[in-house]
Amino acid sequence: MRSKYHSRKITKDGITFDSMKEYRRYCDLKLLERAGKIQDLKRQVEFELLPAQFEDIPTGEVYRQGERKGQPKYKRVCVEKSVKYVADFCYKENGKYIVEDVKGFRTKEYILKRKMLLHFHNIKIKEV
Repeated sequence: MRSKYHSRKITKDGITFDSMKEYRRYCDLKLLERAGKIQDLKRQVEFELLPAQFEDIPTGEVYRQGERKGQPKYKRVCVEKSVKYVADFCYKENGKYIVEDVKGFRTKEYILKRKMLLHFHNIKIKEV
């Protein structure tokens, strides 16, 4: 099944890739790793850009005993999920940490996350 950007998921060696382009890049990076040009290759590395936001909501109940007797009980509820960026690949090259994304199409959401990763984590994405 094709995505809205016409890429097709592909599974090779038990690993699912979002596109053939991503799979080819993975093969290239594996060769570079075997040759010793890069180290510590990882796929689908997650970076938190903004933490989840929580709110304490009264449950309608009160404490019946203890030091909080008579006070209302609260339930902690997530009102906004965290914002995360998932990098296609991360590795070390000449001692430098590289975050890489295989791009066919730059969405507005991706551009915003790219900017947030640079601002909050001081990491610049290498686009391939």
